[in-house]
Parts: sequence; C-alpha cells; structure tokens
Amino acid sequence: MISLRGRRLPRRIAQLLIGVFLYGIGIAFLVRSALGAAPWDVLTQGITRHVPLSFGIVTTIVSGIVLLLWIPIRQKPGVGTIVNAVLVGPSADVGFLFIPVGEQLWQRVLLFAIGLVVLSAATGLYIGAHFGPGPRDGLMTGLHVRLRRPIWLVRTCLEVTVVLLGWALGGIVGIGTLLFALLVGPLCQFFLRVFAVPLDPKPTPSTGPVPVEG
Repeated sequence: MISLRGRRLPRRIAQLLIGVFLYGIGIAFLVRSALGAAPWDVLTQGITRHVPLSFGIVTTIVSGIVLLLWIPIRQKPGVGTIVNAVLVGPSADVGFLFIPVGEQLWQRVLLFAIGLVVLSAATGLYIGAHFGPGPRDGLMTGLHVRLRRPIWLVRTCLEVTVVLLGWALGGIVGIGTLLFALLVGPLCQFFLRVFAVPLDPKPTPSTGPVPVEG
C-alpha cells in the first residue's frame, strides 16, 4: 500500500516530479548521442520512423500499452506509475529542443555519459519517493511474480525482445545500448541509496503517547 500521508510527503512529491522530468531529459541525452539508445527507447525510435508522431508521444503511447499488459498479471499502478507514463514522453521532447546532436565522437560519448548519469539519478529520485514503479518496471516485476522466474531472466527477455523489435523497425542499436544494459543497474542502485525517502513508521502502542495515571 502506497502511503499518501506523512511529514515527508512534500519531499516525496517533489522527488517524483523532478525525477520523472529528469528521466525524460536523460533519455534525450542518450538518443542525441547516437551511440545506441536504451532498449525501450530503441523500440520508440523504430516506431517513430513509421508514424508522424514525436518521440515523446510514442513513448507515452507505449507506456499506455504496457499498462494494459498489467491487467492480466494483476498489477496495480500507483500514483508514480501514472505520472511516469504521462510525463516522461513530454519531458524527452523538451530535452530534444535544447540538446544538440553529437557530431564528433567525443561529443557523442559526453552526451551518452551525461544521459546515463541523469537517467540513473532520476530513477533513484522517483523510485525513492515510494509512489510506485514505472510502467516497464511494473511489467517486469509482475511477470516475475506470475511466471515464477528470476527477475534478471524476465528483464533480459523483455529487453532483448524490445531491442530486436525496435532494431527491426529502424531504431539505433550500438555500443551505447550494451553499455546502458551493463551500467544502469549499479548506477540506479547507488542513486536509490542516496535519494530513498525514509517512510514514517506506522504508529504502534509502544510509540504512542504514554497515558498519565491519575
């Protein structure tokens, strides 16, 4: 159950909104590097080659489709899930407005490195706010529970599937895609430790007011 109360609620809301916005910005940096996008963004790139829609709009549509896949595996979205699904795409489109395409190799490497760090920090921010997982993470954890398979196997199968589909549609797969897969986990874990908000403990008889004997 996701708590919507407590004295840390303003910080949690701020983290959620900032984290989701920065997540989209991180995606824009990675795509502009042209070294290879993250697996789900390879799929989005591929789709945008065939429809007259922006990267951000396609991202939002894909998030909606992923949320529909939550229904048969009985996953319940949280506030953060919906915010993530609705705002990450537009945030990425904002990023594309001011982040230039990398022309020289050193520029592309720099864009990729910035994008990876920004996206990982953003993940730590919005997950650490405890408002629920993003659509893709929720699909992964839901399949893990329903199929009773290791989470690493479920994630690998999902990401290999979307990469191959995105690549077939024209998305960019490169060294950056591999580096993302290898580095994003440890970086997200680090930033989650930094940004995780301690939740208020539930009241218990031992922590409640001590009655005064008359």
